[in-house]
Amino acid sequence: MQGDALLAVLQLSDSGFPNGRYTLSHGLEALAHEGLLSAQCSPHVLAAFLGDYVRFGVAPSDGIALACAHRTVDLEGEVDVERVVQIDRRLAAVKLAREGREASARTGRALLAAAPVVAGVRMSGLVDLVEVGHTPGNHAVVLGLLSALLGIPTFHAVAGELSAFSTGWLAAAVRLGLTDHLSAQLVLRRVRPALVAAAELAVLADLDDIAACSPLADLMSMRHESSGLRMFST
Repeated sequence: MQGDALLAVLQLSDSGFPNGRYTLSHGLEALAHEGLLSAQCSPHVLAAFLGDYVRFGVAPSDGIALACAHRTVDLEGEVDVERVVQIDRRLAAVKLAREGREASARTGRALLAAAPVVAGVRMSGLVDLVEVGHTPGNHAVVLGLLSALLGIPTFHAVAGELSAFSTGWLAAAVRLGLTDHLSAQLVLRRVRPALVAAAELAVLADLDDIAACSPLADLMSMRHESSGLRMFST
């Protein structure tokens, strides 16, 4: 990977990127409120939960969708918008929790708005379709397009997204008092092999493989909707 592409991955996956993902706990807040995760949770428990969530939930859905969207950009930088819409709708269909679907679309729209700054392009065709409600504009799909336009290889784009998800999930865990900053870094080290393996599988998959199996996280996101006291939007 060339230097520019490497720096682009780091920029897009940085926690300070203005897409609003810092507002998401991905069901973690509800897990804490339900008492299923306690204060200063064991790094082993967090690593096991996060690893399974990525392997069975995030990578087969967002990871595969990202890789598929990446492949819709040809060598001339032209985007197959019709194919993008198919990918985008499929991804929305496998996101069972309303909060998760809305958050994915909301952060995707923020990423679309940032595209002219990040990649020097405005994806007019997709922007117009999102604005009229023809397609949701999921974050992973928009990220796949941007990554391709920036010359980021597919695997690195997917791995960067899985890493960004994991970092954000653990940042939420720190804010909820479930772990501390140093233990969060230990968890990231422990889940790294799972992220690599999940990214390798995601880049080999296609549209029909987009799926998700994260029932506990989905259930917690659904319960989160009716929670009276919330720090996060999901």
